[in-house]
Amino acid sequence: MPGMKVLALETSTDFGSCALLLGDSVSERICPPGRPHSETLLPLVRELMAESGITFAQLDAIAFGVGPGAFTGLRVACGVAQGLAVAAGLPVVPVCGLEAMAAAAGEFRVLSLLDARMGEVYAAAYERCEAGHELQGEIRLGAPEALELPAGAGWVACGNAPAAYPVLAERLAAAGIVVRPGILPQAALVARLAARRPGAAIDPALAAPLYVRDKVAKTIRERLGEGGKA
Repeated sequence: MPGMKVLALETSTDFGSCALLLGDSVSERICPPGRPHSETLLPLVRELMAESGITFAQLDAIAFGVGPGAFTGLRVACGVAQGLAVAAGLPVVPVCGLEAMAAAAGEFRVLSLLDARMGEVYAAAYERCEAGHELQGEIRLGAPEALELPAGAGWVACGNAPAAYPVLAERLAAAGIVVRPGILPQAALVARLAARRPGAAIDPALAAPLYVRDKVAKTIRERLGEGGKA
């Protein structure tokens, strides 16, 4: 929606960021590497808002990267978005990070691939449509050697999973799928996507991360079974 003012938060990966969209202009800050997003996100948000000269109450919404991704990171973005939105009387707009990656890639057919750790990959296939990029099927979680690749030609993959799992990179190459590894979820794209769908705004109390996976770590038995340490 033209002219919207949206603050966006994205901390689903190690590459955390926040962004402020004012109409067609967007400013972004990147969280310093090596430090928890929970320590660095809010100071960057305050810096963005101070430089813009507007208050939180003047925003139309606060958007956040809903996931999937790192469990702690998802909770940080969601929790900060909720807290700021409640204090300012604003709605929140959840945006899938995998969709933001597809938008950043800008291709007609995009396969977004994120390293889910624990030897697994988050994957989502998107095709460009009039409103942006539409999810084909559902978001999947699977082993890199067994993950089902989309059928048809013209697919471009993006994300950090191919670099993390050489077997996946080999499978993509064999399928003729070009990889663009430098694309990760970013707050600037989250803000732009949120501005296009004001109807997706929800009450902050209803906001929740999209985990996809229902566990954060392998059990001791699972690690020992794979030859690891307890």
